[in-house]
Amino acid sequence: MATYLIGLGLALSGWFIGHGFVSGRTADRFVTVKGVSERDVEADLGLWPLQVVANANSLEEAQATIDASLAKVRSFLSDHDLGETHLELQGVEVTDRLANPYGDPGIRGGRFVVQQKLMVRSDEPILIHLASQAVGELVSKGVVLSSGTGWGPATPTFLFKSLNALKPEMIAEATASAREAASRFAADSDSRLGNIRRANQGIFVALARDAAAGIPENSQLNKMIRVVATVEYFLD
Repeated sequence: MATYLIGLGLALSGWFIGHGFVSGRTADRFVTVKGVSERDVEADLGLWPLQVVANANSLEEAQATIDASLAKVRSFLSDHDLGETHLELQGVEVTDRLANPYGDPGIRGGRFVVQQKLMVRSDEPILIHLASQAVGELVSKGVVLSSGTGWGPATPTFLFKSLNALKPEMIAEATASAREAASRFAADSDSRLGNIRRANQGIFVALARDAAAGIPENSQLNKMIRVVATVEYFLD
């Protein structure tokens, strides 16, 4: 009797162990798929940083030149449907060239360099785009523009701020795309698609609609929004 019970116990333990391995393999059967959703959009915010520059031997003369240039900038923007409400003065930088101990003592030109920073902002980015294409009008009127360490106006930046309105629909589309891919895999492998094992929504990214070397996304009016969802499904 004891021998019989020992044998039965070993048989049962073997069955449970074997069943455990089968369950473990079944639990490990899953497929990882990616679903993509993309939208072509147009920027809904335009930013155009500018710096007006004047060079003179006295601060009064330099400031007078700045004031005259600002008047021309305001007139230019108004002519391009960018009124006063679109313009913000952001700060003044004054450089005394003779105060630089490492400067050239024989330097030519005025002693003082004054730079007035401006920001043009519009919820109609196309207006900024068109104005930036005509900036030569300002140069022809004697306005000196500086951009950082280089000369000339800075390139406008175009942003898309309405992403939250697209998120729910795009997430649903990416998830559906992932499930479709998983279903095809399950059919090809003679399996049945189970529940979700793990899911990662991914990050929304803005890309240039027309990708080209050296042309960043934020300098283009038209963009492509993309999100990639990564989903793991159990296979039964």
